[in-house]
Amino acid sequence: MKLNIKTLFLAGMLASGACAVAQNTASGYFLDNYNYRYQMNPAFGNERNFVSMPALGNLDVAVRGNLHLSNVLYSLDGRTVLFTNPGISAAEVMDKFSDKNRIGSDIKVNILSAGWRAWGGYNTISINARASVAASLPKSFFSLAKEGVSNQRYDIENLMASGRGYAEIALGHSRDITPVPGLRAGVALKFLVGVANVDAHFNEAHLTLGEDAWIGETNADIYANVGGFQYEHKLNKQGQPYVSGMNLDGDGNIGPNGFGMAIDLGAEYKWRDFAFSLAALDLGFINYSNTWYASTNGTRTVNTDAYTFNANDDAANSFSNEWKRLRDNLDDLYQLTDNGNIGSRTYGLGATLNVGVDYTLPYYRKLHFGLLSTTRIQGRYSWSEIRLSANVNPVKCFSADANVAVGSFGTSFGWMLNYHNTGFGLFLGMDHTLGKVTKQWVPLSSNASFNFGMNFPF
Repeated sequence: MKLNIKTLFLAGMLASGACAVAQNTASGYFLDNYNYRYQMNPAFGNERNFVSMPALGNLDVAVRGNLHLSNVLYSLDGRTVLFTNPGISAAEVMDKFSDKNRIGSDIKVNILSAGWRAWGGYNTISINARASVAASLPKSFFSLAKEGVSNQRYDIENLMASGRGYAEIALGHSRDITPVPGLRAGVALKFLVGVANVDAHFNEAHLTLGEDAWIGETNADIYANVGGFQYEHKLNKQGQPYVSGMNLDGDGNIGPNGFGMAIDLGAEYKWRDFAFSLAALDLGFINYSNTWYASTNGTRTVNTDAYTFNANDDAANSFSNEWKRLRDNLDDLYQLTDNGNIGSRTYGLGATLNVGVDYTLPYYRKLHFGLLSTTRIQGRYSWSEIRLSANVNPVKCFSADANVAVGSFGTSFGWMLNYHNTGFGLFLGMDHTLGKVTKQWVPLSSNASFNFGMNFPF
């Protein structure tokens, strides 16, 4: 399968803005009898043993970002148009973009999970498939697309995108710490198998316009770790090969391409009507064995001061010859060189820190309120949010919650419904509930999530 570089990059941007994923559904963090609370804090245990429905035990899909679809899609005369449409003013468009516009999505599919009481505590095993996509675009990127070449300087630096897919086997155990009444601790050890990883970084992309000359500068790198991968090539005007696309039908098999480990740590302390909790998740790495590297190999520059035009068609610097040389050099600005397989490369997973406090009403024990702080630590793709929830367990087999959150990606409303009877359980929830801007269903936000699962408690 062959992929054009530009098509692949744009598809990644759209995918990260339109498909989904959340590492775990925060709406279920405080929810009574939600089987997968232990994946957000390994100190949490369940009242019952359980086995998941294969492939449908816990499907968790979501997208987060401060680059909302309402920033790039508008309603004009009954039609849905892009922000680049001349009928939408530049002032209206540019006010909606941040200096750093980030979008990210993750998906977790539970292949099989089980939990049971033994060995003095609660034990879990989970087999999951996980994938994530993230991108960061500077405001100047949209300014150039909307306004065209009208300003004196554009700094489109730190434009980047990444995608990663891997499988994990997680073994967890939690127990009460008897010397400290009210304290419970847990740990989960994860074994990871990397399938694919792509990192694209546009470190520099400058355009400086002057009255008599302009200067263009680019510096970019792409790292790809995919089995059966190779870059496609074309020849430039100088007869030198450059990367024109990607091919997944090369030598080798698409499959495991890396291995790693991670650990989750958690604790919970109950005091009177309060429960305090703390967890650090995905503390680990994946080492990929083969890295295909393409780069501009430093900063490439084109300066129009370097060109002199001669009216004599026979001259070496005739207008046609100089224009051809300028055009070739402009092409060089975005052409990447295939540097081949540079060997193994290690990536951190991106840790998540959860800090929570839960308060149970003393006069109605079936209702409690939770405050959860979540911070994703992942370099340029880091984010944080605070979520306040109301949780109720009115009858033995049913619990529900509603919550609101505010953070790096704006404000959102979440909820979860959980049926948990002996023999069968079903839950459904969302951390981010979609809204709309117009009757044509232009989405208000790119933030969305979906969590669904069927399990068998016993």
